[in-house]
Amino acid sequence: MEVPGSSKKMIATQAEMVEARVPLGYRDQCAHLLIPLNKCRQSEFYLPWKCENERHTYEKCEYELVMERMLQMQKIREEQKQKQQQKQGIPLIPNTANA
Repeated sequence: MEVPGSSKKMIATQAEMVEARVPLGYRDQCAHLLIPLNKCRQSEFYLPWKCENERHTYEKCEYELVMERMLQMQKIREEQKQKQQQKQGIPLIPNTANA
């Protein structure tokens, strides 16, 4: 399944996420990594030193998604800034060399 505006694809299906009881807020492109992480957590009684590899891969995936969204937002802001500068035309007060 293709997600608009993202380079990552949805790997986990809706049925898999429902079966694994993944909360709605966590059903993103990294949900396929959250399902085995939660299974490991339950089998290891949520001990913090267990399932470190699964947790690291899931958190890395989430970090990459956040960074991707930040870059997209930065591009949108730059485009809006350029549009505003084009609308203003010639400034009434010229910019000085040191300002």
